Amino acid sequence: MHLERKGTSSSADQPFTTGSKSSVHPNRVLLAIMGVALMVNYVETMVIPVIPMLQTNFSSSPTVASWILSAFLITGCVASPLFGKLGDNYGKKKMLLISIIFYISGVAMAGFSTSMGFLIFARAFQGLGFGAVPLSFAIIADVFPRERIAAAQGIMSGAFAMGGVLGLVIGSYIAQYFGWQWAFHSALIASVILLVAVALLIEPDLTKLKVKVDYVGALLLTAGVSISLLYITEGPSLGWMSNLDLLMLISGLSLTFLFFVVERKIPDPLIKLHLLKERNVFVSNTIGMFTGILMQVMFLSVVYYARDPPPFGFGLNNISTALILAPGAISMAIIGPFIGRMTGRIGPKPLILAGSSLLGLGLALFTLERSTEAWLAAGGVAIWIGMISVIIPLINMVAVSLPSESRAVGLGMNVMLRSLGAAIGPAIASSVMTSYSVELLVNGTGANVPTKLLFPTSMAFNVLMGFGFVLVSIIIGLNMVTRNYTSKDPAVKNRPVKDETPLRGESG
Repeated sequence: MHLERKGTSSSADQPFTTGSKSSVHPNRVLLAIMGVALMVNYVETMVIPVIPMLQTNFSSSPTVASWILSAFLITGCVASPLFGKLGDNYGKKKMLLISIIFYISGVAMAGFSTSMGFLIFARAFQGLGFGAVPLSFAIIADVFPRERIAAAQGIMSGAFAMGGVLGLVIGSYIAQYFGWQWAFHSALIASVILLVAVALLIEPDLTKLKVKVDYVGALLLTAGVSISLLYITEGPSLGWMSNLDLLMLISGLSLTFLFFVVERKIPDPLIKLHLLKERNVFVSNTIGMFTGILMQVMFLSVVYYARDPPPFGFGLNNISTALILAPGAISMAIIGPFIGRMTGRIGPKPLILAGSSLLGLGLALFTLERSTEAWLAAGGVAIWIGMISVIIPLINMVAVSLPSESRAVGLGMNVMLRSLGAAIGPAIASSVMTSYSVELLVNGTGANVPTKLLFPTSMAFNVLMGFGFVLVSIIIGLNMVTRNYTSKDPAVKNRPVKDETPLRGESG
């Protein structure tokens, strides 16, 4: 996006032009982008407490139900760099509108699902709309002065958290009293309103980039990741060393490996691997993938523990489960803008360390003390504050480290890897919960026909928390090589948009 600043002020209140006679005000743009963040996280958070209900409704297993999340996230992780590149080619606003249309279509189909298979398909289609997320961050990075990007991203991340609060409380209320279908129907209405707001509040951008889109790479990555996750989810039932499961593992890894081979040889790949040569970009993307895994593992652990009947959990309904998660989501909404400002003042490295420490605290609380709903909520607050304290600096590291012409693709790659981790998380969580579970007869919906369902034991959650501690240790280790910087650093404040030299920043 070629933007020209009026005057010399770096204030975010200063309008920017897009090369036409009209001008776009940063705050108007931020308002529309906040709507995108609210809507996406409203729907995705709304789904999480409802998964046990959907599992019972369709007489499914935890491994199959986990694909309600994974299907969306797999297509979402591919759509992120794909739409980022299409945004560079054809305009970020145009592709943002198209991605929202995909999202609306998927939400509409999900609300009318009559089987688990169709619901998973609808969620996969909905994932194509996840390309709106990197496009939104890229638009913010284009419109706001570089020294104000972190604060704007913090506000957007706060909107993500607020969407999570609304999804947990309002979405769970709708699902509890009107049925899970209306949770999707209400999101459909709100999505249409968002489409109109984006069309009115964001102006078309100009772009001269014209590169080929790597559809082959997108297909290889989607197939490779999907088949590899099938190996993880089906391992407990088929047997980890069974011929069929090993065939899925070998096929998935082979296709994923072929994806990276193709990406290195074609001139315009889906993800630009050379961007990873910049230290902070590599660290941000790698940590991002591990935080994605950890976030989904924790979400599902808390939800299943809250929903499953005693002695396996608290036996709560949708609304009560949402109220356990809500304090953490509210804390994210409050702390997000503050973390954004602090990223510019002290740099990402100390914030990622502090956030990782909070993640460890949340894992410890869930492991050692989960006898009451209050303790479960307290652990959630530590987890979600820690998560937002890590994610905002990661996004800023990419936005600041890359020149404007690579920013959309770079942010798309960052969102892709975090989404890839988030897609892996449910598969790991469901696999562990299935491996450490007992089978009981429960009454299903409709005719109240007794159905055999699996319930994870206490050991399942302890194993998942131990896995979480391993991930936090890796995140802390990777953060040690982060090159810190602040908004006052000349390399951040005055770097030319086409400067391809690595960001030096401060020592350490």
